[in-house]
Amino acid sequence: MIKIKQQIVDALTRMENEEGVTILYAAESGSRAWGFASADSDYDVRFIYKRPVRDYVRLSVSRDVIERPIVDDLDVNGWDIVKALRLFRKSNPSLMEWLFSPIVYVERENFADQLRQWTKEHYSLHRLAHHYLNMAKGNYRTHLEGRAEIQLKKYLYVLRPLLCIQWVEQRESVPPTSMWKVMEGVDLQPKVSSSIVELINRKQQTGEMGQSPPQPVLEQFIQQEIERISGVVADIPDRNPSDLAIDNMIWRELGV
Repeated sequence: MIKIKQQIVDALTRMENEEGVTILYAAESGSRAWGFASADSDYDVRFIYKRPVRDYVRLSVSRDVIERPIVDDLDVNGWDIVKALRLFRKSNPSLMEWLFSPIVYVERENFADQLRQWTKEHYSLHRLAHHYLNMAKGNYRTHLEGRAEIQLKKYLYVLRPLLCIQWVEQRESVPPTSMWKVMEGVDLQPKVSSSIVELINRKQQTGEMGQSPPQPVLEQFIQQEIERISGVVADIPDRNPSDLAIDNMIWRELGV
């Protein structure tokens, strides 16, 4: 891990030099951040950057994303600070998962920490729960519902969003990105918890995992939670940060 982390940091440094930007924050996303990557999983590195002030006041405005092709299992992409903060104002779930990733590669100044603090009062838990519910429903319909044989790893892509909603309900806060941390913080029946742990361990060890008939414990849990959560999402708090506070952060970071 030390070797690959250095490769990632080096790749980010090269990107800064090539693009003329400063990376404020970079972290792992996807299965490695969620806690159920296999040995051959890609490294999904996501970052937030800022440009020199003049780049924001010119006729030919730079793109607000930086993207690179996947090379040697490294998938590295980033958002401009203005794009990132506009999405924060909309309570974007992907950005939240970056901010609370357990694997951080770059963290400069107090930019990311300020956003983490803001989630306590300004992040819309309603929008987050709604997003995770749609994710769980979509993955369930596409990969699990009515199938005689199931690709086992697909269970994880339904279970993780459902557990995140449980965290939001029970703790009234943004959930950790790591599925392990989420499981530690919610109330689960022992048989459900042990089934999920067994599934994650198998995914980490074997990658593709193969197929099997539906797992009764997980099927029952998923169906019950989707039905139950569909009735409670509307009551989860909705809230938004101040536009002025976000503008002030942009101005501070750009030095204007």
